[in-house]
Amino acid sequence: MRKTIYETNYDRLIKLGVITNERAVPNQCRRSQVAGLMDWVVERLPHLDGVSGNDEGIAVSLAHYFEQNGDLCKDPEMIVLIYPSQRMAEAFTFEMSIPPIYQQVFPEPGKFHPQQRKELNSFLRQWLNNLIAQQHSLSE
Repeated sequence: MRKTIYETNYDRLIKLGVITNERAVPNQCRRSQVAGLMDWVVERLPHLDGVSGNDEGIAVSLAHYFEQNGDLCKDPEMIVLIYPSQRMAEAFTFEMSIPPIYQQVFPEPGKFHPQQRKELNSFLRQWLNNLIAQQHSLSE
């Protein structure tokens, strides 16, 4: 049986070391550095857990940053919700600093924008594949 995009995104997060031991999500901020590429930063966001209406959802931020005029700019940042018992992960938000873009899948718990959900999860899958190809990893 073919995996859903949410299951595929979960598998990619395991491969990148965001999810360890098949279920555990690190509680601290972590960084992956690859020579010649932007650092990749992963940060746990417990204040957003369950924001989709599914109480199990564990929130993490995945981001690249660049500096401009002394400010850190997102290029991009995605907040991802991880559902360990279902072995799924999905996009919650997408944000870029330049040009300024902010997109949110779940405007309130239990409600979502279907087209936004489809587009952001597709982008997330491609970004995770790119991170793997670039040899980013949080694994020690």
